[in-house]
Amino acid sequence: MKDPKIMSQEHPIDLFLRPNSFEGFIGQRQCIENLKIFLKAAQHRKEPLDHVLLHGPPGLGKTTLAHLIAKSCESRLKITSAPVLMKTGDLAALLTGLQKQDVLFIDEIHRLPISVEETLYSAMEDRRLDIILGDGPHAQSMRLTLEPFTLIGATTRIGLLSTPLKDRFGITLALGFYTAAEMEAIILQGAQMLKMVLTPEACSVIAVRARETPRIGLRLLRRIRDFGDAWNRSLIDESLVLQALSALGINSLGLDGLDQRYLVALGCLFQGGPVGIETLSATLSETKDTLEDVVEPYLLQKGLIQRTPRGRAITSSGQEALSLCQSLSQ
Repeated sequence: MKDPKIMSQEHPIDLFLRPNSFEGFIGQRQCIENLKIFLKAAQHRKEPLDHVLLHGPPGLGKTTLAHLIAKSCESRLKITSAPVLMKTGDLAALLTGLQKQDVLFIDEIHRLPISVEETLYSAMEDRRLDIILGDGPHAQSMRLTLEPFTLIGATTRIGLLSTPLKDRFGITLALGFYTAAEMEAIILQGAQMLKMVLTPEACSVIAVRARETPRIGLRLLRRIRDFGDAWNRSLIDESLVLQALSALGINSLGLDGLDQRYLVALGCLFQGGPVGIETLSATLSETKDTLEDVVEPYLLQKGLIQRTPRGRAITSSGQEALSLCQSLSQ
């Protein structure tokens, strides 16, 4: 039976589109170069790679890098997510099941409960696990020795990571948004893997509207392929892409329906702000985490909104984007 704590929520097509080597990974050049050096040094010393912390907005390649690190180390990769590690026993079962040189990937690691996080400290530093058996006066402490392993933590909110945990990662890599040229290369690579015939103009349109994020660009590519198949079009040209993106509600700035609702709420309902994130969350019926982790990073990157001590406020560029959203909805 599959261990419920070892999980992957990825669709098989996402695994298919993932590069299988560092050479095939497009973008994040400095991070990749540094990783290669760290991996080569660890292999030279015949030691496991130091623990790695990857942080940045969703969809930039944190899980992909975990796969590539494990492959480069010729190690097994075990994937889990912090919200499912609710008790120290969950973490203990996971760690004691690791073999020598295994790589453990914990997604959204900033969401670990404090008791689980504290148990992780000794495991990371000393490869030691202290667990308590029983309750009350009959409780006994047991110390377990762990096999050498590499922990890869991924987070979209590094500011929420406690200092003691953050300091135990020997390697910290920040992933940034991708350039237009990198996005075009990623879209073209994905189209080739999906056996799609994509014109350069169509590729450029998808790249521009992919929010500088590979996960979004490849997801749009798959949906455009659906439109092409449904309309019996073997050549994916700019006209087809524009029709498909219009049907999907993606405007020329790459803003989807939720992004546009966010700008309309901030710019119209609240006269441009400032307004608190809790108020925006209630107005849009979306969780605060969704707005902070998924919507706002790109809007901040493009200068459409700003965070102030009093809350979120729309910028002049955001007002222009809002005008575009309103004109398209009429």
